[in-house]
Amino acid sequence: MSRRIVIAGGGPAGLATARAYREAGGEGEVVLVGAEPHAPYQRPPLTKEFLRGESGPGELPLETREWYAERRIDLVLGVPATELDPGRRALMLADGRALAFDACVLATGAEPARLPVPGGDDVQLIRRIEDAERLRERTGAGTRVAVVGSGFIGCEAAASLAMRGAEVTLVTMERAPQEARLGAEAAACIAGWLRALGVTLVTGAEIEAIERADGGRRVHVAGYAPVAADVVACGAGIQPNTALAETAGLALDDGRVVVDAMLRTAVAGVYAVGDVALAFNAAAGRRLHVEHWGEALNHGAVAGRALAGADAEWRTAPGFWSTIGRHTLKHVAWGDGFDTARFVEHGDGAFTVWYGAGGVVVGVLAHDRDEDYEHGRELVEAGAPLP
Repeated sequence: MSRRIVIAGGGPAGLATARAYREAGGEGEVVLVGAEPHAPYQRPPLTKEFLRGESGPGELPLETREWYAERRIDLVLGVPATELDPGRRALMLADGRALAFDACVLATGAEPARLPVPGGDDVQLIRRIEDAERLRERTGAGTRVAVVGSGFIGCEAAASLAMRGAEVTLVTMERAPQEARLGAEAAACIAGWLRALGVTLVTGAEIEAIERADGGRRVHVAGYAPVAADVVACGAGIQPNTALAETAGLALDDGRVVVDAMLRTAVAGVYAVGDVALAFNAAAGRRLHVEHWGEALNHGAVAGRALAGADAEWRTAPGFWSTIGRHTLKHVAWGDGFDTARFVEHGDGAFTVWYGAGGVVVGVLAHDRDEDYEHGRELVEAGAPLP
């Protein structure tokens, strides 16, 4: 439908948008603008096999350069977008260019959250290839590493660093890793996996400050002795990149861009996908806040089809996989809470957790139980009774 599609963001959501647009028969010009110098690549390995040195940069790209050329998708890389002007239908870039568009897709993603304490900026973040390379170079056998945050980024990184021989301490405000999201019994399993790898857990802990000391860092934690580390890595959440949306005057809620089930903002011709979007899910009947790799791909697929004039709406239940050491968790959930977490053991370490709210299935977590993960998605999306 549109003559020129400009996609602001070089991550999975932006790529998925371009791919779906072409696959749905979209014939307009497509320009994908990325602030990083790399074409869209996989981020999940950065805290796992890439950080452990089991894979290299050449295995990260999502598509080859030939793939983009064959589909007439122009890449503008290493140049951040600085302003979105819906009135002029133009996206301004840091090098002074103004890209005119008929439709613009904001796929600007998110940045790692900074620790709001003295010294909180003096930590190693984990978001880009260069971050993971730097962390890998700075750590190894005997290196003391403090990992802040027990989200999946923090847990994955802590496990991978311990597997490389580092002396890892995971510091978290939670009583156990992922307890708020996954419940006490699943959190206890994750804690056991980490401890088995040699990770020390400092839980229920609020960081007060990080200071340089003795050639390394000292992490001051309320109620605990300071944690000495050569490196401090932070995996304490993300902050959506909404600067372009703000310059355009787009509606924001919960720090994200408000869009409908077709990923459209209230401004004609402007869409938002991925981490930056607060999208209406047609099956859930409400807007959902998600930060998953898979939903970035799903958002992009919907937006791309919509741009090409095809029927499309976001209605899948959000889900993700996380590998902590050699243990893979698969999770599907609406993501806005549960009142029941039913833990079912299957033997040999396999388990399933069924999450309910008001007697209805709102999520499932599976470890070595793929059939429950697949069936669980169907139950969640159908609003079925809790098994």
